Amino acid sequence: MRTDEFWQLIDRARAGGGEPDAIAARVVALLAARDPEEIVGYAHHQRRVLAAFYRVDLWGAAYTINYGASDDGFEYFRGWLMTRGREVFARAVADPDSLAELPEVRAASLSGEEFECEDMLAVPWEAYRKATASDMPVLREAARTPDLNDFWDFDNSDEARRRLPRLAALFVEPPPE
Repeated sequence: MRTDEFWQLIDRARAGGGEPDAIAARVVALLAARDPEEIVGYAHHQRRVLAAFYRVDLWGAAYTINYGASDDGFEYFRGWLMTRGREVFARAVADPDSLAELPEVRAASLSGEEFECEDMLAVPWEAYRKATASDMPVLREAARTPDLNDFWDFDNSDEARRRLPRLAALFVEPPPE
């Protein structure tokens, strides 16, 4: 599966609107209608997409927006980010602070809503099971992880304001005067 096909499939599912889990369910349905080889191709591409934004700076953004993000929480945040589509994804990879421009993120600074979509991570496996009534073969490529030396203290408000100024303006309390 090519990059354009991958994102077009997600865009078709997004066209139906709704919550991220509903988008993930529609991607499963669209993908399950394809050949098993295409589903495996989607899984490989999804792994590459997820690896592209397994980055410390994006983890910091997830931590700031969701008021915390464990390993699993960051995985689920990345699933949510996939449901936002290619343009949002590309902007977030280039500049995680750009997430402050999303209306739902701005609203979450007042509501406390968290952004996660675990279901999006399981899309190819669910689609394969629906299409073939069997489990998808195991993917052999290793997942990329960030260099742990690049981590910064996500609880450090001054560091958050320095690294993610627009998100920090929304989610981090101002420094004492």
